[in-house]
Amino acid sequence: MKLASLKDGSRDGRLVVVSRDLERCVSADHVAGTMQAVLDDWPNAAPALEALARDLEGNADADRFDQAKAASPLPRAYQWADGSAYVNHVELVRKARGVEMPESFYRDPLMYQGGSDTFLGPRDDIPAESEEFGIDLEAEVAVVVDDTPLGIKAGNAGSHIKLIMLVNDVTLRSITAPELAKGFGFFQSKPSSAFSPVAVTPDELGEAWDGARLHLPMCVDINGEPFGRAEAGVDMVFDFPQLIAHAARTRHLSAGAIVGSGTISNRLDGGPGRPVGEGGVGYSCLAEVRTVETIRNGVPSTPFLRFGDTVKIWMNDKRGNSIFGEIEQTVRQIGV
Repeated sequence: MKLASLKDGSRDGRLVVVSRDLERCVSADHVAGTMQAVLDDWPNAAPALEALARDLEGNADADRFDQAKAASPLPRAYQWADGSAYVNHVELVRKARGVEMPESFYRDPLMYQGGSDTFLGPRDDIPAESEEFGIDLEAEVAVVVDDTPLGIKAGNAGSHIKLIMLVNDVTLRSITAPELAKGFGFFQSKPSSAFSPVAVTPDELGEAWDGARLHLPMCVDINGEPFGRAEAGVDMVFDFPQLIAHAARTRHLSAGAIVGSGTISNRLDGGPGRPVGEGGVGYSCLAEVRTVETIRNGVPSTPFLRFGDTVKIWMNDKRGNSIFGEIEQTVRQIGV
C-alpha cells in the first residue's frame, strides 16, 4: 500500500491511503490520524489500511491526490539516521576534501544523526541564506522501521522495515569541511531534508525489493535536464538490514525511526561514474560530478545549486510508472 500525509495546518499532517497510480486517495482518519500513529500500532493499523487500499483501487470517485499538498510522509520523526552505504560516494567526496579513505570504511558503515524535528515537504522550496554555502542535493532511498530492539543483528533487522521512501538530503558543502574539522560531526551543514510524497510498503515494490536493497534507477533532473540515473541496487556495500543493525548497536530504535542509504553512487569500470550526457548513469549529488571534473581537468566546472534552480527526484517501476511520486524543489533565498 501507499501512504501519505496531507498538509492540514498541523505539525503531523493528515494520513491518507493513496492509489497505486498516485491519482486518488482516501482518508484514514478512522484508523489513525497520523503516520506516526500507524507506526506506533502497526500490527493493528496495517490490516485496516490495507483494506482501505484494496477498496480504493476500485473507487473512481475517491478524492484526487495532489502531490503538491503532501508533506513528507513523516513531517517530523523521532530519529533520522543517515548512512553512507555507497562507498564510491564516500571516496569521491573525501577526495574532494583532500582526505584519505580508511580501509575500515568498507567494513563498518558511516552514519550520522540528522535533524528530524522538521522535514521539508516534497514540493517545498529549499531555503538557504547564501549561494556561498555550496547548496547540494543528495538523492537517497530511506526505510522506516517499527520498534527495533537494541543489539539486533542484520539477519533479523529486515523484518522491522515497514515503509520505504525517497529523500533529498540537502547538504551545504562549503560548511561541511570546516564543521567536520572540529571533530564533532554534521550540524549546520545538514539542514532539513525532504521526503517523497508517498511512503510504500515493501510488497508494493515486487521483485525490485529483495528485502535488503531496492533495484531500480534513482532519477534526478536539475533544471529539467537529466543529471542522475544511478542504480540503487548496484554498489551498495551495506544493505538496509546492515544499516539498521549498525544504528541499533547501542540503542533501541523507536517506531517511526528513519534510516537512509546515503547518496546513491555507481562506479564505472572500477572508477568514478560518467555523466548521463556522456552515456553514463550520472550522479545523485553535485559534489561527485565536481570531484570527477577535478580528477579529469584539475578544477570543477559544475556549480552548486543557485537560487531559482529546480531539483526533481523520483523512481519509476519497470513499466515506467512513478512509485513514490516526485520530490520537486526550488532553491530560494531566505531573508537575512
